Amino acid sequence: MKRGSPTRQRLAAIGLCGIPLLTYPLLGLPKGSLAGIPMIVFYLFGVWAGLIALAAWIAERRNA
Repeated sequence: MKRGSPTRQRLAAIGLCGIPLLTYPLLGLPKGSLAGIPMIVFYLFGVWAGLIALAAWIAERRNA
């Protein structure tokens, strides 16, 4: 069986590591609000933006 490139494997790992961050046990942790906006919104957008930034950084690396 042919193996994927290291970049492709790293991107798949990011996706698999991101799944638990967006499931219920961790989604239940943020409580309260900031400026009238629930903390869960900040958590969701923070995780989402972090995963995208990490994937972009890995995809743009030249020495991988």
